[in-house]
Order: sequence, then structure tokens, then C-alpha cells
Amino acid sequence: MDSQKKELIRIISGGILFALGFAVHRFLVNDIGFYVSLVLFVLAFVISGADVVIKAIRNIFHGQVFDENFLMSVATIGAFAIGEYPEGAAVMLFYQVGELFQSYAVGKSRKSISALMDIRPDYANVKRGDKIEEVDPYDVEIGEIIVIKPGEKVPLDAVIIEGSSSLDTAALTGESVPRDVSVGDEILSGCINQSGLLLAKTQKEFGESTVSKSKSENFITKFAKYYTPAVVIAALLLAVIPPLVISDAHFKDWVYRALTFLVISCPCALVISIPMGFFGGIGAASKCGVLVKGSNFLEDLSKAEIAAFDKTGTLTKGVFAVQKIVCAGVSEEELLETAAYVENYSDHPISVSIRKAYGKEIEEEKISDIKETAGHGVIAKINSTECAAGNFKLMTELGIEVKAAEESGTVIYVSKGGKYIGYILITDEIKADSKAAIEAIKKENIKKTVMLTGDNQLIAQKVADKIGIDEVHAQLLPTEKVKEVERLMKEKSEKGKLLFVGDGINDAPSLTLANVGFS
Repeated sequence: MDSQKKELIRIISGGILFALGFAVHRFLVNDIGFYVSLVLFVLAFVISGADVVIKAIRNIFHGQVFDENFLMSVATIGAFAIGEYPEGAAVMLFYQVGELFQSYAVGKSRKSISALMDIRPDYANVKRGDKIEEVDPYDVEIGEIIVIKPGEKVPLDAVIIEGSSSLDTAALTGESVPRDVSVGDEILSGCINQSGLLLAKTQKEFGESTVSKSKSENFITKFAKYYTPAVVIAALLLAVIPPLVISDAHFKDWVYRALTFLVISCPCALVISIPMGFFGGIGAASKCGVLVKGSNFLEDLSKAEIAAFDKTGTLTKGVFAVQKIVCAGVSEEELLETAAYVENYSDHPISVSIRKAYGKEIEEEKISDIKETAGHGVIAKINSTECAAGNFKLMTELGIEVKAAEESGTVIYVSKGGKYIGYILITDEIKADSKAAIEAIKKENIKKTVMLTGDNQLIAQKVADKIGIDEVHAQLLPTEKVKEVERLMKEKSEKGKLLFVGDGINDAPSLTLANVGFS
């Protein structure tokens, strides 16, 4: 049984005892009724609030006296001392109910976040002698040869010794563009092998590999730090001073009044409403698909002054789409058809976007002699005519004269029968609601919006101009993003907060450094 279920059972038990005690106290007005209700109220208090009293005592020995546990203990025990038994039991019970609701909401969000973020590989294929063994990544030693098949995760950081492929690095870098790799290239654990079979020599043990690698106080704790000592001191003065300065004043009467003052001073509305308020906020966010790790982040969010964003997968969709077709002696339809046929057998996201833009059925019997070169493009014969689609390097290797296009995006040059027939511009699409989102947060006292991205300056600036980002810093490595976040932290006011919105594990340091991180 988990802790939340135990807590729920404890609170329900305390609630039942309290209800019985209240019924006896209300309807059995005699000595028997008094003692029975007293026992029931004490039991309800002990069951629901013993842990709070124990925490208060433990914290006192650790030098942390004036917190919400001390406040609740003094007020509720004081209520029992002056005969207000229902009040003492009820306040402690309601406080625990509020804490349970907040704990439940936060715990649910944390479980969801953990499930979403688990990208660790479950196994590694290790070549040992003539056999390939499937083992736990922790059991792989430095220098061993691992085999990564198409569709599998890279289990450990390694260097390729045989094969070439494209790696999906989105989980690590947040970038949608697959990385082409071949012999001699370093690959990081957590990436996904998209096409070719790879043999690689491990460089690090699993525990040291890439994939295996703010403290705000609760509001009521901060409130109690100042409020509790003030109330306790006032109660002590109320108990001691009047009997000393007022004639005929009895010490017993003023102690009773001091205890009454303590009970009245206990901020019941706050100790119940604060956890319930955060529970409501966390619950409302989860209905919108937003998982909140803790209530303190909601509090910090209300003080945000600067908002920093990653680009790919955050402000943009992280997927490719054909944005522009430039022809040279042929129609757009013929250019797009040629590219789609050449790219038909490739699973590269760029190839997929071209076929999607073409949108017609491809007659595969027309395609033959396919040659795909990682990092360059694809060559194939269409109805016995050699055609090619790829980057500028591919055209140069084929001896086809092409003028480099100055575009902010990925340019795919297309040739047919040895002649250049045009290019296709493919870019990452801006999310439909990105501009509206930036406009909306600027209305919420956000003084400055900043884009921090690993993409090139030209593309980043173009996206920023379209959606209204104030400041752009491009071509940044993860460590450089951290430096920019540190600089922005110094720009905000003392009480202001910085929020960072990122996508991918490479943004983890920036997300951690910011006051509030969105992933």
C-alpha cells in the first residue's frame, strides 16, 4: 500500500471519529456524553495530527522552531487546553485533508513526467567473439563492440567502426534534422538509429553515458516563519503582563485568554485554502495537458519577467514541410514528381516531406538502380533516366552545374538526365499558436522574450520575426545556452523570475537553472 492510500485511510478514520465525537457532543449533553466525546475528539486528533506534532518537536531539536507544524500544534493543543475540543480536532483534520489533495496532485504529475521522460535503452547488443549477445547496458565495458540495428536506441556513447546511417537525435538535442553518421563519428546514447546497421566501439560505461546523466519554500511555511513567532510572543505577553499590571487580575484567567487568542489566531482559512488552491491550479493545468512538478512553480510563475524559448519542437513543429519550389526549365509538378520518385525508398524526414507534398501514388516499377549516400542524397533511375535529389555536394560530385540557393532552410537540388531542373526548399513549420502564445505572455507582465537555439542565425531570426520574439541567440551548444540563461538571470529584478521553455534532454541544464522550466 502506497503512502497516499495510508494517508487517506488515516484521514478517513480521523474524520469518522470526529463526526461521532461531534454527534455525541451535540446530542448527549451529560457527563457520559462529555467524556465519550472527549475521547473521540482526542483519538481523531491523534490519528490525523500526531505526525504534525512529532514533526514540530523534531524540528525544534533541529533549530527550526517557527514553521507551520509548530503553528498547527500550538493552536490545536491550545484549543484542547481551553476546552474547545471540536475546534482543535477539526482544524488539524482539515489541514491534513488540504495537504493530501496537494500531495495527490503533485504525485500524479510527477508519475506522468517520469513516464514521458524515460528514454534509457533497455538492452545492448554486444559482439563477443562470433556471437551477438543481448545484455544489460550496465554490463557493457569500455572498448567492447556494440551492434545497433535500424530502429534501435544507441545504448552507450561510442565511436562508429563500421556502417553509416542517420540518427534521430531529437530526444537529446531537440532538433528534428536527423544527423548523418559514418565510420569515425561519435554517437551518443539515447539517439535512435534510423536506417543502416552500425558497429561501434564503446567509449564510456553506461553510468557515465549521456542518457544516464530551485528551491522555493511553500507559502504557508514562509508565512508561518514570521506569523507564528509574532502570535506566540503576543500570547505570552497576554498571559504574563496583565496579571502584573492590573489589580485583581488572576494569572489563570489570562492564561486562558492567551490560549483563546492562540486558537483564534490559527489561520484556519489559510492552512486549508493554500493547499486546496494549489491543488486546484495543478488539477486545472493537468486538464490542459500541462503536468506541474510542484506547487512552488505555480507561485514562481506569477512573478516571471523574462521568458526564454528553444526553437525546434517548441516554437516550431519539429517536422519538415515543403515551403517553396523553384524550377529551372520544367514545371513544378515535374520537379516535385522527380524528387518524390527518387526519394521513394528513403525514410529520411526530408524524403517523407517531399512525398507528402507530391501526394500521388508512386509507380514503384518505374524506379531502379537506387543509390543513397548518407549526408548527400539519393540517385535513382526513373524510366531508365538517371535522376538525383540531394544537397549541393551531391550535384558537384555528379558534375552538374548548380548555383547555390541562399535560403533559410534545407535546400534539395534535383537533376534529371544529367541536367539541373530546380530545387525544393524544406523548412520546419512554425506552430499555428506560437505567435498568439508570445502575444499572450507579453500581456502577463513578461518584459522580454528570448530565443535560444542551436539552429543557424538566418532561420532563427526569420522565425523570431514572424512570431514576435524580442531577442535571438542562435547556433548555441547546450553549454552556451546555459551561459545565456545565466546572463538572463542577472538581467531580471531581485524578486522577478525567469522561465525557460525547452524541448529535449540537452535543455535539461537550462531548465534546471531557470526559476520555472517548461519541457
